[in-house]
Amino acid sequence: MSFTVSSLPIEPFAPLFALDDAALAARGMLRVVADARFAFPCRVTLDDAEPGERLILLNHQHQDADTPFRSAYAIFVREAAQGPVATTGELPPALRRRLLSLRGFDAAGMLRDADVVEGAAAEPVIERMLADSDVAYLHAHYAKPGCYAARIDRL
Repeated sequence: MSFTVSSLPIEPFAPLFALDDAALAARGMLRVVADARFAFPCRVTLDDAEPGERLILLNHQHQDADTPFRSAYAIFVREAAQGPVATTGELPPALRRRLLSLRGFDAAGMLRDADVVEGAAAEPVIERMLADSDVAYLHAHYAKPGCYAARIDRL
């Protein structure tokens, strides 16, 4: 079974980079500069920012279903992000190099399955979870900090 991994679109976040730090803080957001490799995964590019790159750290509602599983958490978005990314049949770089929590939701947004797996070994687990007809889509989270990474859909 083939699947696609989709990033968040840039459009809701692009205007944030024109705001000063006080305006960001008033919205509960923070401008940061990456100071290490593989420590600032962008949810638009699905890759890590390089040291010296500027990002916005913000709270984002990634699961907006009207269920007990509605969820929001902190994410990074790179200033240099140009547009959404999608991969088919494989995980993008930031997901491949991390421990992932995979969460399978039905069409109503109720949790139906969950697993934890190293990103480099995740494809068979993704395929198993999406083989369940009750699972409409998956959310991948970076398991250690618990933050949302990307959406995964069957093709």
